[in-house]
Amino acid sequence: MAALDGKVALVTGASSGIGRAVARSLAHEGADVAVGARRADRLALLHQELTAAGANARTLELDVTQEDACRTAVQQTVDELGRLDIVVNNAGVMLLGNIVGADTEDWRRMINTNVLGLMYVTHAALPHLLGNGGDIVQISSVAGRVARRGSGVYNASKWAVNAFSEALRQEVTEQGVRITIIEPGAVDTELRTHITQEGARRRSEEQAERIRQLQAQDIAHVVVDAVTRPPHMSINEVLVRPTDQSW
Repeated sequence: MAALDGKVALVTGASSGIGRAVARSLAHEGADVAVGARRADRLALLHQELTAAGANARTLELDVTQEDACRTAVQQTVDELGRLDIVVNNAGVMLLGNIVGADTEDWRRMINTNVLGLMYVTHAALPHLLGNGGDIVQISSVAGRVARRGSGVYNASKWAVNAFSEALRQEVTEQGVRITIIEPGAVDTELRTHITQEGARRRSEEQAERIRQLQAQDIAHVVVDAVTRPPHMSINEVLVRPTDQSW
């Protein structure tokens, strides 16, 4: 019997990178998986892969910046898969750059996605978890611990994730809901390719090229480890950096 047989998981930002790897790993451990993201074509490919491997999977076209869409995605997961046990809030953007002279649209995108999107999904999921137990895994970042020049608003978004999640943990832990914050360092995904400030994108890429980066699957292993602990044990926070990363 696989560790997550009979469990249902919802993963946001599942069309690439960490989200895709997490969905694969949860399905491999026996969970039924609902995968949400904006890019329907990539979701379709992931769904095909998961079902070909024998998983029970559903796709959700989901823009987490829209609160109604988050509520619909959670309800659709419960309606189609019968329950909800695990939520992995992975959807996020990393639009690094200087504060001085910034395009404030980048700020809105990060706050709306990284903070409000995570909050919307969490809020919608909680009624299905309270009293029944379950896991909410928040994919944060080392940027939620260490502020750095050229990363100010991204830092702010991830610090917000950490503060919100710890406050929530204190509210719901005695009702059997475990809250886990995972803070990756540099991971080899497409995230940095979306940076709009050219200098910031170049610096981020050059910095990453100098180290052995984490792979998305490394973070997926951490997620699986957290959600498969016995019910009396809660892994609240995990900071995981590449060995070569000093910042």
